[in-house]
Amino acid sequence: MSTRPRFDRGHTDDLMSFLAASPSPYHAVASAAERLEKAGFRQVEETDAWEAASGGKYVLRGGAIIAWYVPEGAAAHTPFRIVGAHTDSPNLRVKPLPDAGAHGWRQVAVEIYGGPLLNSWLDRDLGLAGRLTLRDGSTRLVNVDRPLLRVPQLAIHMDRSVHTEGLKLDKQKHMQPIWGLGDDVREGDLIRFVEEECGLAPGEATGWDLMTHSVEPPAYLGRDRELLAGPRMDNLLSVHAGTAALAAVATAPGADALPYIPVLAAFDHEENGSQSDTGADGPLLGGVLERSVFARGGGYEDKARAFAGTVCLSSDTGHAVHPNYAERHDPTHHPRANRGPILKVNVNNRYATDGGGRAVFAAACEKAGVPFQSFVSNNAMPCGTTIGPITAARHGIKTVDIGVAILSMHSARELCGVDDPPMLADALRAFLEG
Repeated sequence: MSTRPRFDRGHTDDLMSFLAASPSPYHAVASAAERLEKAGFRQVEETDAWEAASGGKYVLRGGAIIAWYVPEGAAAHTPFRIVGAHTDSPNLRVKPLPDAGAHGWRQVAVEIYGGPLLNSWLDRDLGLAGRLTLRDGSTRLVNVDRPLLRVPQLAIHMDRSVHTEGLKLDKQKHMQPIWGLGDDVREGDLIRFVEEECGLAPGEATGWDLMTHSVEPPAYLGRDRELLAGPRMDNLLSVHAGTAALAAVATAPGADALPYIPVLAAFDHEENGSQSDTGADGPLLGGVLERSVFARGGGYEDKARAFAGTVCLSSDTGHAVHPNYAERHDPTHHPRANRGPILKVNVNNRYATDGGGRAVFAAACEKAGVPFQSFVSNNAMPCGTTIGPITAARHGIKTVDIGVAILSMHSARELCGVDDPPMLADALRAFLEG
């Protein structure tokens, strides 16, 4: 058992603050960067020449962040220990021409992002968040964190078939939120409103990446407050745990004697395939790791040696056994809340874990003094996937898929045990220490 200070429910309190402050991937990386700055990390620009200096550094690109700590005297071929995660969550995103409406209702045209549980977005008070790109090329974060939009459900009196055939939602026709009254569609109205919220002059924003979010805050749930309900746990729970673990490792006594370079890699666009310049299937992580090697005087041989000794824990949420649908789970693998992080296995490589990877994770959990569970999908059910297989294939590094077991994945509001986030952070910290 570990004798190091453990993360506790104060970590879960901070996770709640992190979730509330991060309604978009752009806010999530800003929140992570703020925590890393307090731990002594400093941002480096991709357009600048990188120095060989030791210490904590991070790169921001859109909704992605790569952060790493270089111990004093680290050799160019020093391997990396990477915690991988993603910053995006399924939601409703504003279209390029957002102003819409019909029959006296003013609406906002949205596109479905990822694979949300559409019914969870009905009759829920929604805010609007994201970023604006201004005429000079700079960006501005925006967060209208109050009831602004709502996707109204059809009354039962007008759809009696719901009881016999279930709720059927057309993504184009039924998911457009309302935000006011009026018979005329006013072109440019929504963006003018957002500009005003940001203190900008009309027409100053020429690009936007905006999305909806539930304004209901995260909350402890249950008689004994042993559950946590909140938005975007898939996968900001892992981003937060990875950030906390990296900050703890970098500020601990003996950080400059670490045998590995600890890294946090939080990508965007996992929910729609990871194929972007900020996704796990893009060049961002490989480029940052290579430049770190080269900045320390290394060459191709050093990079190859470093990558050969590197391990990545791909941390994403998984499925706790559902008490109302237990038959959907594998009969011998029933992950439960507050029983520790999960090791995710799929022999068809939907997850990247193999026996060697299991041993790495088991050692980290043993060092951290936390239990872990195993997750395998029911053979009759299709298995989801993560950034794990992508990271392993793209960079040729050993990757292990792990996470925290939750309920209601891809809902506007998800559920986990309150002790699992700090146990995950403990395991990630032990892994990064090597």
